[in-house]
Amino acid sequence: MPKRADYISWDEYFMGVAMLSGMRSKDPNTQVGACIVSSDNKILSMGYNGFPIGCSDDDFPWEREGEALDTKYLYTTHSELNAILNYRGGSLDGATLYVSLFPCNECAKAIIQAGIKQIVYDCDKYADTASVLASKRMLTTAGVKFRKYERTGRKISLEL
Repeated sequence: MPKRADYISWDEYFMGVAMLSGMRSKDPNTQVGACIVSSDNKILSMGYNGFPIGCSDDDFPWEREGEALDTKYLYTTHSELNAILNYRGGSLDGATLYVSLFPCNECAKAIIQAGIKQIVYDCDKYADTASVLASKRMLTTAGVKFRKYERTGRKISLEL
């Protein structure tokens, strides 16, 4: 009997894990997920955007506009940084990061410092912002490759 032909690719698998991780985010506007993978296709860590441990989702603001202290931006940890901080193994040198939204400049710094060498991203809706332009400049200079995830149109459903 021949093997199945309709199994998902590594890219579909790891981006699917990143997107599923993003579904854990309590952010009412933006859900971002990340999955860090070793060079031999083992999942090392995952993360999503949200508040740090011990900072209740009910006590901190989710607003995008208003006074700085009353918006989410000073409090949330991005999915990429969460995935890096969640890793309890040794080094992330040479790993690949799958992420649903292109990393900002702050996450790019952490990615570079962690030794991650490749980023596969799904969405780049902030491509023209200073944050993402700076991110791409740093990543390129540091030798971190990045490429857009090529959507296949495959639908994957889970019954939970």
